[in-house]
Amino acid sequence: MSEVNHQRIKTNGIWMHIAEQGEGPLVLLLHGFPEIWYSWRHQITFLANHGYHAVAPDLRGYGDSDSPLSPNSYTVIHLAGDLIGLLDHFGEKQAFVVGIDCGAIAGWHLSLFRPDRVKGLVALSAPYFQRSPCFGAVEHHRKLFGDGSFVCQFQEPGRAERAFARYDYMTVMKKFLLLNKTDFLVAPPDMEIIDYLETPSVLPEWISEEEVQVYADKFQESGFTGPLNYFRAMDLNWELLSPWQGSKITVPTKFIVGDKDIGFESIGTREYATGDVFRGLVPNLEVVILDGHHYIQQEKAQEVSDEILSFIRKLSTD
Repeated sequence: MSEVNHQRIKTNGIWMHIAEQGEGPLVLLLHGFPEIWYSWRHQITFLANHGYHAVAPDLRGYGDSDSPLSPNSYTVIHLAGDLIGLLDHFGEKQAFVVGIDCGAIAGWHLSLFRPDRVKGLVALSAPYFQRSPCFGAVEHHRKLFGDGSFVCQFQEPGRAERAFARYDYMTVMKKFLLLNKTDFLVAPPDMEIIDYLETPSVLPEWISEEEVQVYADKFQESGFTGPLNYFRAMDLNWELLSPWQGSKITVPTKFIVGDKDIGFESIGTREYATGDVFRGLVPNLEVVILDGHHYIQQEKAQEVSDEILSFIRKLSTD
């Protein structure tokens, strides 16, 4: 089997780093916050071994991809444009798209804007929500969770970066990647989210110190401003998405979520994911609930890989 290959591709005005392996139908693997292509290390080889061309980019602002300075360059329209450029680079009319967290949000909106280019979508951890017709995204978030929520804290340029800088990069990555809180992330008054998150003293069996170090080394090179700009573009997203108010995601979709993900029980994600409103927005939907936390593709790598493969194989034979 071929090794994972790395290259940088010009797409939508930026250089995007990708890791790829295998030959066959294209599967895009889109990481979350704060991750890089490496978070799909298990799935890349698994899919390549089963006859697929697995491509995991560093999304804009992350890793070895370009990181535009302005938060206005991180909208879902920019992300969709980056992904269309990847499909065009490989000469593919359609791809299977798999995304987690902010990568899932990119996948949802690529499917919304260009369903003709998406054969099927697997979204992990982040369901598709209807745009609020009345309130901007951050205001809506503040009304629900208050100023201590991570979304609100991440809005001010430089604030989270300064807070993160009080810790070494290894500690920051452990606080996020090994997140085991099940309530939504809201810090107590006068406390930063990064201080609120715990640092596990023992790593779980699904990740090693060496693997966490890969993330730490890369974020030490690239910083956190690009990733945080995704949150700072939320209100602009809300403005730009008004023409799609009420639109449905029509592509075949599998949604995978861990039963211990943040807010899964406490803010009603379980009821939403299994309810009629979600299915009304995404009519061709299958929902899978696994035993796990937020970064489910790493924690339950084989289970997630099997779920992805069964879904894309089914669509390949339809």
